[in-house]
Amino acid sequence: MHAIGVDIGGTKIAAGVVDGEGRILAQIRRDTDASDADSVDAGVVEVVRELSAAYEVGAIGLAAPGFVSSDQSTVLLCPNLPWRDHPLRERVAAGLGTGVPIVVENDANAAGWAEFRFGVGRDVEDMLLLTIGTGLGGALVVGGRLVRGAYGVAAEVGHMRVVPDGHLCGCGLHGCWEQYASGRALVRSARTAAANLPESAVRMIELSGGGKIKGPAITTAAQEGDPLAVSLLAELGRWIGEGSASVAALLDPALVVIGGGVGAAGDLLLEPTRAAFLGALSARGFRPEARIELAAMGNDAGIVGAADLARLGPQDAVG
Repeated sequence: MHAIGVDIGGTKIAAGVVDGEGRILAQIRRDTDASDADSVDAGVVEVVRELSAAYEVGAIGLAAPGFVSSDQSTVLLCPNLPWRDHPLRERVAAGLGTGVPIVVENDANAAGWAEFRFGVGRDVEDMLLLTIGTGLGGALVVGGRLVRGAYGVAAEVGHMRVVPDGHLCGCGLHGCWEQYASGRALVRSARTAAANLPESAVRMIELSGGGKIKGPAITTAAQEGDPLAVSLLAELGRWIGEGSASVAALLDPALVVIGGGVGAAGDLLLEPTRAAFLGALSARGFRPEARIELAAMGNDAGIVGAADLARLGPQDAVG
């Protein structure tokens, strides 16, 4: 059975028809107006209609960037879209006017499920996915089942507090992990370094077009051997690794998967992440150690994961 997966972001909607092997058969994208909830809903309906016209579809999965209710119907809170207790499944179903089953899932959960089913996590039963972009998202698979929690909002690992009274987070707390282990944190550190020692950041500034330092410029400069950029990625890796060790103390995953844009740094990020993870791992030397690998599914993970979760159905796939 084919299913449609829709990955909804703050600036775009990406959707695709996915077969049972996780292959995308057709794909389209639309820009969104992040200030208008009705516009986003209409955009989702539009892409699903367009794809359904060419393929027979048995289920629809919607990956949303926010907290999703336990019945997989409502977006409780979405920081980057004007959704508060937003009945997304109901709105899309009404717009489509069909009886095709619709499942709403957190976007990191969808990406994690794609990696577990079809990507780098295919050989394990227990896995942590970290999506490291503007923020830090997470997905947990335990015993082959996606962990959603009692209220649907499990695996928000980016909001574990790692620094008491640390940086203010968008969630309203201070010191959340994502304030230190994210693309935003990387850029903040680079700009602070440039303000204090401009001569040390010349290459990153050049690669950013002469203005404020941007994330991809840090990775490119590091790949060229720029000392400051290399040290910034190493510091990011330290935060990722130490936080992952804390999760491992609780859940003991066999694999930690690093996804998101910062993965482009490759070993410049992975090596310090692995070193920090092992350095902070409890009972090291007396327990097996999780592997840490880059995600394999890329930008298609949300589409594939949402479609597969919709195809399997909530009772079959989700704990």
